[in-house]
Amino acid sequence: MSVPRRARLALKRITVIGTGLIGTSIALAMRQAGAEVLLIDRDPAAARLAAELGAGAPWSGESADVAVLAVPPSAVARTLLDAQERGLAAAYTDVASVKVPPLDEAARLGCDLRIFVGGHPLGGSERSGPLAARPGLFDGRPWVLCPAGVADRAAVESVTELVTGCGATPVVMDAAGHDRAMALVSHAPHVVSAAMAARFADAPEGMVGLAGQGARDVTRIAGGAPSLWQEILAANARPVADVIEAVSDDLARAAAALRAHAGREPPVTDLLARGVTGHGRIPVKRGGSAGRLTTVTVLVADRPGELALILQAAGVAGINIEDISIEHLQGRPVGVVELSVAPDSAPHLIAELRTRGWSLPVPPER
Repeated sequence: MSVPRRARLALKRITVIGTGLIGTSIALAMRQAGAEVLLIDRDPAAARLAAELGAGAPWSGESADVAVLAVPPSAVARTLLDAQERGLAAAYTDVASVKVPPLDEAARLGCDLRIFVGGHPLGGSERSGPLAARPGLFDGRPWVLCPAGVADRAAVESVTELVTGCGATPVVMDAAGHDRAMALVSHAPHVVSAAMAARFADAPEGMVGLAGQGARDVTRIAGGAPSLWQEILAANARPVADVIEAVSDDLARAAAALRAHAGREPPVTDLLARGVTGHGRIPVKRGGSAGRLTTVTVLVADRPGELALILQAAGVAGINIEDISIEHLQGRPVGVVELSVAPDSAPHLIAELRTRGWSLPVPPER
């Protein structure tokens, strides 16, 4: 899988306020792009840790080209006001996953919106903190920019350069459109995942022990910190509620049909069909267009190096692996690896793996 190469940028110095996962990853990426990076955190120990990881140096009064506010949504406006009063940079941006409330509050506080460009990198990790940071976190990922109508062109250009310096793809949207989009693609899915995962909280141990890849896939994102997600959902409440209500209506109609023993009736069949259509529209890779993939399933012995050998075989065959998942079979020293590839690549991959002695289950007839 290839990632974009970073160009050397005109930005000479940036300041990152907040040295968690996102802030530290931005700092590492910009250091790699050749910029000087200064670090600020309300916890000096966190800034020192990020510095020790190679993300930059603690801030000591210098002014920067761009200051990145890597703080929670509720802290963006006041952090921006404080940073502007101190003259930390020529331009400012943030990374919050909601845009309208911070922008409204910044205007109310009297922040200079001419030099502020709201931003949201769509890259992250299930882990948190500077130790989870990496410079390639945003490679090939969309990074939404929401400049206010009064934003200076120079500020927009500087923040855009920051985005491309981190290996991401800038996408310009208005703040309200961004928040509606995030409700659909991120915030509501988290709530739906949490609702399904909550079914496991009090379920008998014997039932939970039967959970497989399907249950893990549906509930994977439900493990996020509740305090952070409460803040995100509160800040984007109405757009998220709209999506949740639409999902709830679909589920209610399907449940009523199932209770009436009408599993083949329109409320169920229509939902399943629309689900297939919607799934097919989700891009198979960041920056790529939506498209179908074929899954190649391989039985793998549970021992070191096996997965590396499979990936090596794919490389020898000249086949790009778009996605990969692994499931260990309970009570057996083997696992199942699912490799997602372009449909025309699947036969070549299957042939290569079988030639090398791998066991590939025959898929059922459809």
